[in-house]
Amino acid sequence: MPKATSHKRGPSGGASPYSKPSPSTANVKSNAIFKMNTDLGQHVLKNPGVARAIVDKADLKQSDIVLEVGPGSGNLTVLILEKARKCIAVELDPRMAAEVTKRVQGTPAARRLDVVLGDVIKTELPYFDVCISNTPYQISSPLTFKLLATAPSPRVCILMFQREFALRLFAKAGDKLYSRLSVNAQMWAKIDHIMKVGKNNFKPPPAVESSVIRMVPKNPRPNISYEEWDGLLRICFVRKNKTLRANFLGTTSVLNLLENNYRTYCAQNDISLDDGPVDSTTATNGNEVLMELENTPAQSNDDAWNGFDNDGDGDNNNNNEMDFDLDPDADEDDLPAFFKEESKLKLSNSGTRKRKGKVHELVREKVRSVLEDKTQLADKRARMCEEGDFLRLLYGFNLEGIHFT
Repeated sequence: MPKATSHKRGPSGGASPYSKPSPSTANVKSNAIFKMNTDLGQHVLKNPGVARAIVDKADLKQSDIVLEVGPGSGNLTVLILEKARKCIAVELDPRMAAEVTKRVQGTPAARRLDVVLGDVIKTELPYFDVCISNTPYQISSPLTFKLLATAPSPRVCILMFQREFALRLFAKAGDKLYSRLSVNAQMWAKIDHIMKVGKNNFKPPPAVESSVIRMVPKNPRPNISYEEWDGLLRICFVRKNKTLRANFLGTTSVLNLLENNYRTYCAQNDISLDDGPVDSTTATNGNEVLMELENTPAQSNDDAWNGFDNDGDGDNNNNNEMDFDLDPDADEDDLPAFFKEESKLKLSNSGTRKRKGKVHELVREKVRSVLEDKTQLADKRARMCEEGDFLRLLYGFNLEGIHFT
C-alpha cells in the first residue's frame, strides 16, 4: 500500500507556531507599536552593557532621588530603580511615557517611578540628588545650564551628548573646540569625560557619535553674577581668534553698549557726567585709532570674519545633529542683535562717523586702561585665555564702573 502523501505546512497551509517570521514580517511587527520620532531626538540606547555602565558611573545610593531626562522605552530607568529610592522620568512624548510606565507596571518598582509628561526645559523640576540622561541633542545646551542653575545643586549629573558638544564642554584654553560654552560650563562645574558611545548602540542609529560626561556642580557656587560673566564672554568670543583689543576697542557697537551701561551705572550711583563734546584734537586721535583697529588686515585665515550663522552648525540641514554649538568658530549663534548689526557696517562709512562725546571717550579710555595697563591682556586672544584671565578682566572692568548687563 503506497504511503500517504504528506502536506508540508507553508504560507498557504498555515505557519508553524515554532517557525521564525520572515524579515519583512518581523519589521512590520516591530514597527506596529510606534515609530521613533527622530525630530525629538528619540534614539533609544539598546546596548545593555553601556546602559549599566552609565548607571554605575553615577554611584547611586539607596536614598537617592534620580532625575532621568528622556527615558524612552525605559532601558536606563529599570537599572536606576534597582539602585535608587525613586526615579523622576521627564518625557515629552506621551507614547514613550506610556511605554516606560507599562514596563514596570505590576512590579514593586512601579511605586518608585514618577513619570512627568512635558518639556524638561519648561518644567519646574522637583528636588533630585542625581541626574542621568540620554539627552536629546536638540536640548543639550539649555539642559546643561538648567541643571547648573538648579538649587539646591545635584550631587552629580551623568549626561550623554553628541561627541563634539561633549568635547566642547571640557575643552581647555588653546584647544580647537574651546569656546564660550567651555568657559561658562567649567566656571560652574567640574566636567570629565567618561566614555565614547558609537552610533550603533542606539535604535535607530543617530547620524553622529556620542559621549558620556560627568558633571559635578561646584558647591558653593562661584560668587559672581552669571549675567555679568556671560556678557563679558559674549564680547570676548564674538571673534575668538581676534585680540581682545580688537573685540573691545575695534568694535563700535561694543563701545556703544558699554557706554550705555556706564551711563546707567552712573545714574544709579549719583555720579555726575560731563556729557559735552570733546575737542577736535582728541576726537581726531580717537577716530584714527578706532579706524586703524577696524581696518587691520587678518593675519591668518582663522582671523577672517565670516559673519554669523543662525544655526551655529555651519550648515542648513536638519539631520539628527543638534542645531547649535557645532562649528568651532561659531560662538555667535545666540548673540545680541547689536553684534549682528556690526557685521553690516561698511568701511566706507567710517569717514562719516558721528563725533562722540566726552562720556564715550571716557569709557573708551577706561576699557583701554583695563586691557593694556591693569590686566595686560589686550594682545591675547580669547581662545588662549583661561578662566583666571576672564575673572581678572571682569574684576578690572567692574572696578572702573564698566558692566555688561
